[in-house]
Amino acid sequence: MSRPVHRLPARALPASTPEARALLRDASRIVDGRASIEPTDRLAYARDLWPKGLIWARSGQTPSPPELIVWPESLEEVRELTLLAARLGVPLVPFGAGSGLCGGTVALHGGIVLDLKRMSRVVALDPDAPEVECEAGILGERLERELGRKGLSTGHLPSSLGCSTVGGWLATRGAGQCSGRYGKIEDMVASLTVVDGRGEIVVAARRPRPGWETPGLFLGSEGTLGTICRARLHLVSVPEARAFQAFAFSGVRAGLDALRAILRAGLRPALARLYDPVDSQLFARGYESGAVHKRGLLRDRFDEGVMLPLERLASRAAAAAAFGLNRAADLLRECLLLLVFEGDSALVELEAEEAARVCAAAGGEDRGAEPAQTWLQNRYAEPFRQSRIFDAGAFLDRLEVAGTWERAVEIYERVRDAVSPFALVGCRFDHARVEGCALEFTFVGSAGSLEQVERRYDDLWRSALAAARAAGATFSHHHGVGVARLNAFKSQVGDGLVLMRALKATFDPAGIMNPGKLGA
Repeated sequence: MSRPVHRLPARALPASTPEARALLRDASRIVDGRASIEPTDRLAYARDLWPKGLIWARSGQTPSPPELIVWPESLEEVRELTLLAARLGVPLVPFGAGSGLCGGTVALHGGIVLDLKRMSRVVALDPDAPEVECEAGILGERLERELGRKGLSTGHLPSSLGCSTVGGWLATRGAGQCSGRYGKIEDMVASLTVVDGRGEIVVAARRPRPGWETPGLFLGSEGTLGTICRARLHLVSVPEARAFQAFAFSGVRAGLDALRAILRAGLRPALARLYDPVDSQLFARGYESGAVHKRGLLRDRFDEGVMLPLERLASRAAAAAAFGLNRAADLLRECLLLLVFEGDSALVELEAEEAARVCAAAGGEDRGAEPAQTWLQNRYAEPFRQSRIFDAGAFLDRLEVAGTWERAVEIYERVRDAVSPFALVGCRFDHARVEGCALEFTFVGSAGSLEQVERRYDDLWRSALAAARAAGATFSHHHGVGVARLNAFKSQVGDGLVLMRALKATFDPAGIMNPGKLGA
C-alpha cells in the first residue's frame, strides 16, 4: 500500500534532543519566538487526517513526530527558515490545515513542520481582471467569504472548504465539487510564489507573462520542491441562478451512459455526480430523513440519515463478513444522478432542459430538484463527521482514481470485487469530463484488535490499488499521493521519476523538502 511509517505510543514521545533545542533557538530568532518543541505541539502535527493515522490515534499510537513546529508570518521568514534547514540538513515539511487524507504531511524523517496559517492575508484583489492574490495559509471558507462580498468566487469549493487552505489545494492539485464547470485548481492559477529548497524565491507565472511557464512544476508537488507561499488565482462571478435536477437509473452502466452523453452534448454542469446503488441508498436515507422529520437543521438530517446508518453498517461489518454485506448490496439496482447547473439564468435554464432530455432518452426517471438541493445544503458537512466512524471502532476511507469512460465500469467492478472481502464499499462517479471521470470509492470496515484492524486496512488498500491499476485507472487525482498511494503512484509514472528527481536536484539540492514523498 505505502512505504512503512514508524509509529510509537503517544505517551512515550522521546524527549527533545540537544540538537532540537539548538534548532529551536535558531528558528525562534527568525520568527520572534513563534516556534515550539512542546510534546503537545509535536503530537498535534505528527499526522493529518489519513485514516490509518486516525486508527493509530484511537489506540494511543502516533507516527514519529517532527522535532520542531514553526509559525512564520512572512515570505522572508519562510526564506530564512529554509536557508537554516538547508544549512543544517534538517527536513522541512510545509503544513496547511492538516485535512489531507493521504499522510502527505507526516514528517517521515522528523525535522521542522512549517505551519503557514499565520500567512493568511488577501494581498490584492482585482475585480476587473478578476483575480485575487492571497497567501497560502488562508482557509478556503474565509477566502470565499471575502470574495463573496464583491460578488466573486474562486469556483474551487471542496467539501473541506472550512478546514483546508489554498496552499493545500495547490500542493495536492485539488479539485472542488464544482470542477465540472470551473475546472481544477491548476486551471485557476495565474501565478505562484514559492520558496524552493535552496531558499530562493521563485515566481512561477503562466503566459502571457514573460518567461517559462512554471506553475505546473509546483502544483501537486506536495511540498517536495518548495513551500508555496502565495498564489494569484483567476476568479468567477457568484452564479446568478442555479437549476437542480435528480434522475434515477437502473444500474451503474445506464447512469454512466447518461453522464457521458451530457458531457458530450457540450453541457457543463457545476455538479454531475452519479451514486452507485450503495451510495444512492445512503444518500436517499439522508434526504428522506430530513423530509420526514422536518427537523429544519440540515446537519441533524445528515447525522441521522447518513452518519448513523454508516455507523450501524460499520458495526455489522465488524460482526459479519463484509463480503456478505456487499453481496447483499448486489441486489440493489437504482443509481441516483445529481445535476446542478449554475451561471446566467437563461443559459442555466437551457442547459437543464437539454440535460433532462438526455437523461430521459437514456432511461432516467426524473426525481425532481429536492435531492440536489439537499446536497447543496449539506456539501460541507461530511469531513466533520467522519470521526464518529472511528469512535465506533471501525474505519472509513476513500480511494479516488480516474479513468476514461471506456474503462470506468471495469474499474468500478474490479475495485469493488477486490475490496468486498474487507469492507462495505460504495462509489460515486464525479468530476466528469468529455474524456472520462473520477471514481470515488468509500470503504467502511472493522475488525477486532488494533492489529486486526490495521491488517485488514492494509490488505484492503493493497487489493484496491492492484485492482485499479489492472483496470487502467490513474492514482494521482485530487487528494494527493502522500504515503498512502506512494507505491501505486510510482508504478504509474514509471520513467517520469527520473524527471521528478531531476527537478528535486534543481530546486532542492539538499533534499530537505518533505523527504520521502512522491518518490523523489
